[in-house]
Amino acid sequence: MLNTAIKAARRAATVINRASFDLDRITVSEKSHNNFVTDIDQASEQAIVETLLKAYPDHAILGEESGPTANLNDDSEYVWIIDPIDGTTNFLHGYPNYCISIALQQRGVITQAVIYDPVRNDLFTATKGAGAYLNDKRIRVRNPDRINKALIGSGHGAEPRDLAEYLRMYEVVAPRCHGLRSSGSAALELANVAAGRVDGYFEKNLKIWDIAAGSLLVTEAGGIVGEFNGESEYLNKGDIIAAGPKVFAGMVALLKPFA
Repeated sequence: MLNTAIKAARRAATVINRASFDLDRITVSEKSHNNFVTDIDQASEQAIVETLLKAYPDHAILGEESGPTANLNDDSEYVWIIDPIDGTTNFLHGYPNYCISIALQQRGVITQAVIYDPVRNDLFTATKGAGAYLNDKRIRVRNPDRINKALIGSGHGAEPRDLAEYLRMYEVVAPRCHGLRSSGSAALELANVAAGRVDGYFEKNLKIWDIAAGSLLVTEAGGIVGEFNGESEYLNKGDIIAAGPKVFAGMVALLKPFA
């Protein structure tokens, strides 16, 4: 199943890379304030879905653009969760920080994860219980002993209220960590936590396709993923902190008032 997801991600990357050479020809629609979808998002998702269903025609799909397939219900054993381009705004501007995210949820548990960065040709993979990998090399989270040594990733939604709350969180976290970064791709930032490129990540009001694959990468790399209060319903609620154990504890202490 992991190999099928990798095949699907690489096929989608071919669509995305071809389009990246001529961004002016992309058709863009605004789903909500500053929340865009392109015909390339849709073509990428179609390539992924076709690849997955060719191998597993009975599996259910939950895609950001196409939504749920007709067979997705509470009894679905296998559900593929897809974000065809996480970081669409970056992609539209030619800013090289976006990725493809594919996760498999089996009976409510994420068991397979693929995040592919087509710009850097970085392939992040994880299977539950078998570790996390970047380009076939085992990866681990970094775990500084104090949050003031940690580089933290973050992000915020497009709505003005999301920005206002993020700025309040920024004022709390930024003075107490080594640095705070916002890259515009939740999935890729979670992959970077797993790879030890950043030491933690937080964001509110995300969708399951933003975080499903990345959350498995982090836990399989030795990290902890939870809500702002430390609880574990992040896939359903969309508020997430991800980090090594010591940094996670420090982030929860700072961000719990925003839960």
